[in-house]
Amino acid sequence: MKRRSILAALIAVTASTAHAQERELVIGLSMARTGTFVSVANANEIAVDMAADEINRAGGINGSRIRIVRFDTAGDPKQAVIAVEQFARDNGALAIVGPFSSSEARVAFSAGERLGIVQMSMSSSAPGVAAPFKYAFRNTVDEGLVIERVLKSMRAKGLAMGSAAIAYATDDAVSKAVGTAVLPEVLSKIDVQVKGYVDFPYKAFDMSAQVSRLAQLKPDIVGVGAPPEAMINLAKEMKRQGVSARLFAGTTVGDPDLPVRFGDAGEGTIIGSPFYSELNDAVRGFAKAFAVRAEAAKIGRTVPNQTDVSSYDIVFLYAEAMKRAGVTGEPSKSAAERTAIRDELRKMKDYPALGGNISFRDNGDAIKPIYVLEAKGGRWTLFDQSLAD
Repeated sequence: MKRRSILAALIAVTASTAHAQERELVIGLSMARTGTFVSVANANEIAVDMAADEINRAGGINGSRIRIVRFDTAGDPKQAVIAVEQFARDNGALAIVGPFSSSEARVAFSAGERLGIVQMSMSSSAPGVAAPFKYAFRNTVDEGLVIERVLKSMRAKGLAMGSAAIAYATDDAVSKAVGTAVLPEVLSKIDVQVKGYVDFPYKAFDMSAQVSRLAQLKPDIVGVGAPPEAMINLAKEMKRQGVSARLFAGTTVGDPDLPVRFGDAGEGTIIGSPFYSELNDAVRGFAKAFAVRAEAAKIGRTVPNQTDVSSYDIVFLYAEAMKRAGVTGEPSKSAAERTAIRDELRKMKDYPALGGNISFRDNGDAIKPIYVLEAKGGRWTLFDQSLAD
């Protein structure tokens, strides 16, 4: 009888161990694979899969594998809320990568707060979006900080910037915030006169009227709040009309192919970005591996952008928080473990991510390097760099 009891105990322990090893740590990916942001967001999924694969090959987290579940929001705030609810209630996710845009984040972060699940956006940068929430994070830098760094770098390098004009898209939340609030405030802060404004729909192709207005204003620099396609159209029309003001922007136009797509129209454009593709060997190695997967996926581009690197780093940030919190993935513990992940992220200091060391502010935004880049000869070149203030 004693031998049978020992054997039964051994079988129970073995079964329990096997069950623990089979348990998965689920992370949701709220992605904009289609819709408004597709040109800059369509490869985030590749970067997330790369991170999960690397972590799993190295043994997973606390003996368990990471599994990614996905939801394409198409950049729609209503769909972003549905994604949070599905991940938290149906998929048993412990944390969520995304959503992509500030418009989505504003409502998805509220839903995540009610459900007690961490979300971390890879792109949202409109000021203050995560601040009201305890479970909301952004692996991005506030546009105000980025643009202030850009302008300070331009001034330090002696570029002409006695006066400015502002051009912005009216129907994109972050672009409008940049144009109506961020740029005016930062330009005033560093004593640059704003001569006037022009606005346009983000899908505008004909910008002749807006550029005619810029020609009348004759600014030294033009601050832009817009997605990449709109900035390209603006730059080309400025060249056609002979408006020579230098363009500058924050992260909203952080497309790695933008200098090529500009042609010579955008030569000298300066932007701020949390990612520089030539930073070091680790970044170049990531870009090489990314290109292989992107080519196989036939997504139309093979060069990673700042949101791809941000997505990749978010998975590793979650993995580190899970490791520190001793997360098990046991369904009965999901509420407590989601909160433990949040608490570990709040405490994290100088985590060595691919894009540079990351900590988090009290408002949920990342403290990370800002790279000031200039379009030269069809590529981004490093103009200046610093840590966010």
